[in-house]
Amino acid sequence: MNKILVANRGEIAIRIMRTAQKMGIKTVAVYSTIDRNAPHVKFADEAVCIGEAPSISSYLNANRIIEMAKTLQADAIHPGYGFLSENAAFAELCETHGITFIGPKSKAIKIMGSKLAAKEAVSQYNIPLVPGIDEAITDTKKAKEIAKSIGFPVLIKASAGGGGKGMRIVEKENELEAQMKRAISEAHSAFGDGSVFIEKYVSSPRHIEIQIMADGHGNILHFFERECSIQRRHQKVIEEAPSSILNPELRKKMGEAAVKVARSCDYLGAGTVEFLLDSHHNFYFLEMNTRLQVEHPVTELITGVDLVELQIRIARGEKLPMAQDDLNISGHALELRVYAEDPLNDFLPSVGHLKTYKLPSGPGIRVDNGFEQGMDIPIYYDPMISKLITYGKNREEAIQTMIDAISKYRIEGVETTLDFGKFVFEHHAFKSGRFDTHFVPKYYTPESIEQHKKNDAEMAALIVAKHYMEAQNKLRLPR
Repeated sequence: MNKILVANRGEIAIRIMRTAQKMGIKTVAVYSTIDRNAPHVKFADEAVCIGEAPSISSYLNANRIIEMAKTLQADAIHPGYGFLSENAAFAELCETHGITFIGPKSKAIKIMGSKLAAKEAVSQYNIPLVPGIDEAITDTKKAKEIAKSIGFPVLIKASAGGGGKGMRIVEKENELEAQMKRAISEAHSAFGDGSVFIEKYVSSPRHIEIQIMADGHGNILHFFERECSIQRRHQKVIEEAPSSILNPELRKKMGEAAVKVARSCDYLGAGTVEFLLDSHHNFYFLEMNTRLQVEHPVTELITGVDLVELQIRIARGEKLPMAQDDLNISGHALELRVYAEDPLNDFLPSVGHLKTYKLPSGPGIRVDNGFEQGMDIPIYYDPMISKLITYGKNREEAIQTMIDAISKYRIEGVETTLDFGKFVFEHHAFKSGRFDTHFVPKYYTPESIEQHKKNDAEMAALIVAKHYMEAQNKLRLPR
């Protein structure tokens, strides 16, 4: 493998290229017209424009990407995450044209891409599933019957997708019809498929995911867990590894279950198996993401493993270079997704010009970044600017390093999730480890951040006044 085309943009494209270049592999960046001056374009050995700004005309244009890979003689394509990363047809297209797709085979993507097909596959391995139905429906009358049999509250979920789209919690029977219509409409709009399924809603859950890696020689390893319970609109904002709630026995059980999930679909490469953990520490299979996750850096920091390098080695046909017993957890890592969003306005995207953009640095701080000062945040793509990751010898140290790193991060021109992150990391519920996926609705309001900022300003003023008084006293001392 001499050359890899990275079919993505921003921080993840640069992240992949760093490892490829470390391995002596040339890289090709693809870009849309609006990204022509983006850092990932400058970082690559070669770069090629693949279309106009809208993703459907560029980063989702599978045929154009394949054409460029062949023209520039790339041996492989790494899709990153998002865009074409979980597109089975794109994986097949790569196979047809003799280009290595750095990811699972199309069969596994298809199975795990459908929540119902995934449940059917893993059910053969005695993996716990949330009580619910095993078929997709659009009939409201039938939905009511199913919901009654399961018992309220229930969760309506889109069969064909994720990311919180087409998902509705229904507390009472008289709410079901309206929520069903909304879920179907949203699922159809997002995925082109309005079918949904219904399952029991697990109250006060923790969202725990297990990183797995499988080679083409029958070896499957898990790289422990990540806690992803701090979410807004069912989408992750903060992740950490390891979880503060898992003990060694539960960690082992969940890791073994994740390996079975990978085996159920003949998996290859990096993947993540997601579980819900209830208040009694019962866990249930949620879904499998057939790609590299946004939050993979926290796993890399606690295991000392480069997951992208393993992906590339597996794609080259190599065996995993370690056994399960060789893997250990060392220290603690946290990640904050720095979104161009306004936490004071329901986390709505905040596009604009990065007038000031300065990254924090120092021991225990890592920033996976895709922007530079003077750039604009485009409206066409996901509003994530970067990922701020910190590491410490324990959870307390990682949290304090994160708080310090947030204070050093300078962004002017757009609103971001930095202040929201500081609010979370300083909150007693997060620090104590006693929280669940309801953290945001339970504890967060725009006013809480405003109060947080006011308190910080008052504290800063007191510190300045104290230093001033100390300086004055020194000047008055007799000589």
